[in-house]
Amino acid sequence: MSALLEIASLSVVYNGVPAVDGVHLQVAAGESVALVGGSGAGKSTVARAVAGLVTPTAGSIRFDGIDLTAAARRRGRALRRGMHLVFQDPYASLPPGLRVGEIVAEPMVIHRIGTRDSRRAAVLEALEAVRLAPATDFAARYPHELSGGQRQRVAFARALVTRPRLLLADEPTSGLDASLRLEIVDLMTELARTQGLAVVHITHDLALAGHSCDRIVVMRDGRIVETGSTATVLANPSHQYTAALVAAATGAH
Repeated sequence: MSALLEIASLSVVYNGVPAVDGVHLQVAAGESVALVGGSGAGKSTVARAVAGLVTPTAGSIRFDGIDLTAAARRRGRALRRGMHLVFQDPYASLPPGLRVGEIVAEPMVIHRIGTRDSRRAAVLEALEAVRLAPATDFAARYPHELSGGQRQRVAFARALVTRPRLLLADEPTSGLDASLRLEIVDLMTELARTQGLAVVHITHDLALAGHSCDRIVVMRDGRIVETGSTATVLANPSHQYTAALVAAATGAH
């Protein structure tokens, strides 16, 4: 498979301290990859650099063959229409004063996509895709009228409405209970399969990563220390840090 996302020698330095140090990563169209590591590993910084929220210190980020780090700001913003970052906190990421329909439509408004009628149709389609039905009912609600799981589904609907090719999900199950975490992960798996999305699932939870992803990439201290198929990494980790994560996820000692 050819790579949709290609990250090469990516480094990000904050106040003289490297947060990401020489990261190489490729993600193919339709592939689901887990970027795993503890707090401070650099995984969220990688996602934010891809989304254009953080400026790389060095390296390159190519999306669909185009170098985003070399593109002009206006052109880079247009190119990034093909990707969407879902943040970890569904309570903080949704504007409380807007109805769900307005929230989901927002990316189309920003990118000047469609007419009012076509946007409304796309909003309802996106809400149906994330299993918020009846969609017309949910479109009329405010975030405070939703559960945590429903709010995160709205965040995914907002991500899908522009029909991206890459979904960056930064700890999307953080703060949800165990059953809701599995629901959201299963939703991401279904979207990857039915819509051909490439998904980068950023998480500290190796068990959840193993539940849904084709490949696992392990980060520690800003660097990738191991990568491989999910089955291989979980059954036979080659790095001591990965082995410790696997033991913690499985309860082994």
